[in-house]
Amino acid sequence: MIKNFESADGFAVKATAKSDRFDPMSIVLHWLTVLLIIGQFTTAWLHEAVGHGTSLALAILATHRTMGVLTWTVGLARLAWRRRFAYLPPFPKSIPKLQQWIAKVNEYGLYVLLLVQPVTGLGDVVFHGRPFTLFIWQVPALLAPDPAIRSLFQEAHELGAKALLALIGLHAGAAFFHGLVLRDGVLQRMLPLSISISFLSARASAGRRRLVGTLWNKIIS
Repeated sequence: MIKNFESADGFAVKATAKSDRFDPMSIVLHWLTVLLIIGQFTTAWLHEAVGHGTSLALAILATHRTMGVLTWTVGLARLAWRRRFAYLPPFPKSIPKLQQWIAKVNEYGLYVLLLVQPVTGLGDVVFHGRPFTLFIWQVPALLAPDPAIRSLFQEAHELGAKALLALIGLHAGAAFFHGLVLRDGVLQRMLPLSISISFLSARASAGRRRLVGTLWNKIIS
């Protein structure tokens, strides 16, 4: 059974009526964001680990900047898709209103940081007053060096990274708690379909094993 959900501009998004899953595009953009964020934190850690000034460090930093631009682009695309086309499944009725509000605040906090972090990183680079590599292009120095303003962008970028890590931890922890403890379907809403099917199959198998075990215990008792 299929039913249509109308977006703000009348664009119909089809979703399975019995499924509380997000639409496929939202799922793709979500996991693409996850991969980019993992890449961002990995390259930031590697850059500190290998030391500054080496050719390898410069290559890692260029990769970090490039992924930052991609993260900003994907974040903006997610917001645009969410606003105009996305199907957003409702929270399960078992979740209290306060928890729903916290989840929404956390989600929009993540959106804000995904858009702000690349900007503060770019500010750090631009006010360094040196040429830099972005994607495959060598960008010339855009502004004269300004250590004071650059320091502000650096601090904002570092603070934003810590805040982003905290919100991600809260977001992921809540998702796993709902999926593994409460088992109310919240985690499966954003899982890729194949993983979601495997997860549900594993739960069904575990349920059958518990049922068989219960029946066996009754038989032998």
